[in-house]
Amino acid sequence: MKKRLFILLIFFWAIPSGFAQLKTHTFEEAEQLAVKNPKPFVVFTHTSWCKYCKLMENSTFKNPEIISILNDSFYFVALDAEDKKDITFNKHTFQYKPTGTNTGIHELATALATSNNQVTYPTLTILDPDYSILFQQASYLKALDLLEILEKIK
Repeated sequence: MKKRLFILLIFFWAIPSGFAQLKTHTFEEAEQLAVKNPKPFVVFTHTSWCKYCKLMENSTFKNPEIISILNDSFYFVALDAEDKKDITFNKHTFQYKPTGTNTGIHELATALATSNNQVTYPTLTILDPDYSILFQQASYLKALDLLEILEKIK
């Protein structure tokens, strides 16, 4: 009986911390939410084939402190640079632009992930509620580095 109770207590104690999930919004959702509750936008521009993007998704964005600060103080948007859906953001509709037979890039990814006229993945862009760029980095970010950046901006 004591063993079952102990296992049950451990199970319920572990659930809240182990199940924290990052709230991901679309650009449209984040814009609507920002009308009532203005917060900066954190935009993670990535692709499905980028190994450093996957690494950030599976480590940096799984960190409980990162999840907590992003959920509380920012609107997090994950932008797949090769998504073919139109995105309306800041009163403009951005579209996917083919660059070859099976290749292309989304206009919004080009607008948010370009440095030195080159799109780089992953790129993290933090936008002020007025859509001006507060921070931008085109490279892999470890959890501790991102935490420091988010703390300064929040």
